[in-house]
Formats: sequence, structure tokens, C-alpha cells
Amino acid sequence: MAPSPETLTAERILEATEEVLRRYGPAKATVVDVARALGVSHGSVYRHFRTKAALREAVTKRWLDRTTEVLAGIVADTGRDPEDRVRAWLAALYAAKRRKAGADPELFATYTVLTGENGGAVGTHLAELTGQLTELVRAGVDAGVFTAEDPATTALALFQATGRFHDPCYAKEWERPGAQAEFEALVDLCVRGLKGSGA
Repeated sequence: MAPSPETLTAERILEATEEVLRRYGPAKATVVDVARALGVSHGSVYRHFRTKAALREAVTKRWLDRTTEVLAGIVADTGRDPEDRVRAWLAALYAAKRRKAGADPELFATYTVLTGENGGAVGTHLAELTGQLTELVRAGVDAGVFTAEDPATTALALFQATGRFHDPCYAKEWERPGAQAEFEALVDLCVRGLKGSGA
């Protein structure tokens, strides 16, 4: 039985939008397609998302938030050693991006297009990620493990330095032989820098 407009939620619309995007791609997917998948009128979808652009931004944010939520668990685990938390956070970020790119390449390509359209969602996502990393660097400084005059600046530098392993423009390189070893070598170098120690 088709859902009634009264039971239609933003979350259900976003789930259907993701499926429609997977099926048709970003260039051909329409709000009418989403409504049809839900068994409702397109007006019902517009009651939750005022424009097609708003719907696309919301589904992009939802996709990006999946990564942020996974990483938040590492940030919240304050019982772990600060160095271990930074290493785990960077490894989880790399793994999450690789998983997204490898598990469903068509959907990853779709979201690459959508993130290009939705600078606001991407900007918020990047700010959340660098905020999490700042919290980890600050915890390391507070514990006397890391040396950083400004944890936010240091976290941003660390995020940018590891960009090759989480920026989607490098996705084709992530499964290349040797990529994991290169990632680990870079993280080792960055952590030594955070600790203020030499090679």
C-alpha cells in the first residue's frame, strides 16, 4: 500500500531520493520521480523541501553526515590515548571515503556531482570534520602529548596534508597498490610532527 502524505517524513523522502539518484543519476532524477517512488504527489514532496535544489542539498548533507557521525565516535572516546585517537580518526576517514567510492561507484559519482552543486553542505561538512580534528589535537596538547600553539590551525594543516586520502578528487588513487602504505607513512610523519619530535 502506498504511503499517505500524512506519514511522509523528510527522512523517507531522502531515502527515496537516494534511490532515484542511484537509478537515474543527478542529471535525470526529478522530484516527480521521487514522488512516484513514494506513491505521493510531487506537491507532497515540496511540502517538506521547497525546491529541487533544497532536496538535493538535504540528500547531500545526509550522505556527508554518515562520515561525520562515524568519526564523532572516535572523538567522543576520551579514554583513548590522544595519538591513537588521531590515527584512528584519520584511518576511519580514509576507510569511509574508500568504502563510499568502492561499494557503489555510481552513487559516489552522483554525490560527487551533488557536492559540487551544494557548496553550503560541503562547507558545513568540512567545518565539522576540521572541528573534530581540532578537538583531538587540543586533547593531545592538554595531555602533553602534542605540541601546537593553535590546535585549530594545526588541525587544518593536518586535514589538508592528508587530503589525498579523503578528498573525492583522488578517489581513483585510493585502491592503487601501495596507497595504504603511503597513507600510513604520511600519518606517521604527521603524528611525529604533532609530537614535536624528529624523524
